[in-house]
Amino acid sequence: MRELVAVREIVHAFLTADRPEDVYRFALERVCPVVGATFASVYLVDGASELMRLAASYNWPRRYEPWLDQVRVRVGFGPSGEAASERRSIEVPDIFADPGLEDWQDVASELGFRALIALPLQTSHGVLGTVTFYFDEAGAGSAERAGLLRIVAGQMAATAEKAALIAALRRTNAALVDSKAELEQQVLAVLDAKRAKDEFLNNISHELRTPLTAVMGYLALLAEEVDAPLTDRQRVDVALAREASDRLLCLIDTLLEMTATTHRGALRMETFDPRAPLQDAVAGTRGRPSATALVVEPLPEPAPAMRSDRARVTRILGSLLANAYKFTPQGTVTVSMAVAGGRVAYRVRDTGVGIPREAHAVIFEDFRQADGSLTRRHGGAGLGLALARRLARLLGGDIVLESAPDVGSAFTVELPLDMELAAPGADELGAPPPSAD
Repeated sequence: MRELVAVREIVHAFLTADRPEDVYRFALERVCPVVGATFASVYLVDGASELMRLAASYNWPRRYEPWLDQVRVRVGFGPSGEAASERRSIEVPDIFADPGLEDWQDVASELGFRALIALPLQTSHGVLGTVTFYFDEAGAGSAERAGLLRIVAGQMAATAEKAALIAALRRTNAALVDSKAELEQQVLAVLDAKRAKDEFLNNISHELRTPLTAVMGYLALLAEEVDAPLTDRQRVDVALAREASDRLLCLIDTLLEMTATTHRGALRMETFDPRAPLQDAVAGTRGRPSATALVVEPLPEPAPAMRSDRARVTRILGSLLANAYKFTPQGTVTVSMAVAGGRVAYRVRDTGVGIPREAHAVIFEDFRQADGSLTRRHGGAGLGLALARRLARLLGGDIVLESAPDVGSAFTVELPLDMELAAPGADELGAPPPSAD
């Protein structure tokens, strides 16, 4: 009955305590009267050192309480230290009858104890420390008392281990809460930076477009030889200047389009034949090398109507075609289309240089190319594919890439036939959904 009472009191201590130290203290308060101990102490191993600190105490003489926090016991020395190092109970039935403990007799007389039992607080992971019970009488009935205290020590160790795990979980949970709050702040900072970048690109693009338009107008006047005839060399120079201006204007228009496509309100919805954007892109995309063949596979007949932004779909396919032409100096570029399950899949496949696996995600980032070095063979600002994926996600779809070096690349654009019935592919800030890359 006494054992059951002791175990019950320890469990009660565990249920009512928030920290391991509280478990020890509550358990001592409830167990010591049951076992008849005058006072008791719990010593815990202090990290990797050989010292144990006093973690909890019960009924120590009041005059010693101010110094209890400074009490240290060396592992392997004295009954409490030996219990921890040898992982067994150390019982002293009568400290005054043991010549080997002569040094302890003065301490026992001053504190008022005659017998003690030190038991290791041992778990499957090791020894936590020692619990030592002090008695004012010599060890009458010590066998029964030692058995009871072994049960008490085992329960205290297990209970304290659980309490330590709970405390660790609480600390981890608090750290996760702090990390979540910090991450949310970082996300907001990233979104603010993205807004600032888009505003900057939009403003600077407008500012660049105005003087560039004037320059192109003057170049057109020069080409028409309104004021005076040009020499052959001057005509070549003017033609090169107009070509460079056209490329710069195309880049500025791309920047403006990227900053304008941040939410679905920028789309112009209409109903059209899904084959039309592909036909428009094939007819309107320039830059195909003379040694590169273009193959348009037979389009499905008939094709269901599509409701989306036709101009944006054409823009996506044009960007993929221009990319295929750029990286296929000779070979074949093949375009195809398929309709199934309420979605249309446009595919642009080439036999060009191909893209390494580690660069598959990079090429869809703004101002990035698979080869970003200054000595790269292919020019461009790295905006075509970034804009294409952004538009695809804005239209409720995405772009999937299959590619390998020296094999070629295949870009598949999957879009819903009715964008208004599909789940959004991008939020109001243009944040992408999870990618299949």
